[in-house]
Amino acid sequence: MGSIHGKTIWITGASSGIGKSLALELGSRSCNLILSSRKKGELEKVKELCGGTDNIAVLPLDLQDLDKMEHLSQMAISFFGKIDILINNAGISQRSLIMDTKLDVYEQLITINYLGTVALSKAILPHFIRNRSGHFVTVTSLMGKFGSPYRSGYCGAKHALHGFFDVMRMEHEKDGVNVTLVCPGFVRTNVAKNALTADGSPQQEDDVATQNGIDPETAAKKMIKAIEKDKFEVYVGGKEVKGIYLKRFFPKLLHKMVLKSRVR
Repeated sequence: MGSIHGKTIWITGASSGIGKSLALELGSRSCNLILSSRKKGELEKVKELCGGTDNIAVLPLDLQDLDKMEHLSQMAISFFGKIDILINNAGISQRSLIMDTKLDVYEQLITINYLGTVALSKAILPHFIRNRSGHFVTVTSLMGKFGSPYRSGYCGAKHALHGFFDVMRMEHEKDGVNVTLVCPGFVRTNVAKNALTADGSPQQEDDVATQNGIDPETAAKKMIKAIEKDKFEVYVGGKEVKGIYLKRFFPKLLHKMVLKSRVR
């Protein structure tokens, strides 16, 4: 892709965390931005932090509303006439044991983290194909590459995203469509506080690993570099990134290390 300067970029989950940091960084690069999440008030605040200019649009979106994605995509396109990059950043985590977790919690995790992202991406795909260019940037997680206790539904949904978008890349490379999968480790956001527990209620408290993670500004800058280089995958975080390579070459060792760490 080269320089991201001046591109039109749609960011989901833009009201906080990595999405907010992406908006601030991309806003400084003269990009046209479409900011989406469920929280319109918070999106308006991010827009103001970005300068509140005419090249920033706010479009509330709930990934659970699968049947609205076609309409929302047409609205997004109408703001600037074209979308160059869709950053699928919105999602929700989990902190509960398999034995305790209600099935409808798994359904919610799959709907938000996987089906909502798939529905939105399918809705924008024809636009990318017509333009013979487009870039899906999907934020999964290191948990999309290996597992960890208390995150079974989250891991399952994130693994599914890798399968889907690997095939998206294969099927539509000929149409000028690129795919970058971003796998963050621990980043200092509200992801742990908002994580669903066994009954579907939010955890409402942070965890040590998240508190000790990298800052979202650093994560955003690394993501942008990966987008500009058309990377297939990028791993963002601290020492936990080593788990990718341990899973590949020493899976039993990773299994023992994860259990020993007792990460919540």
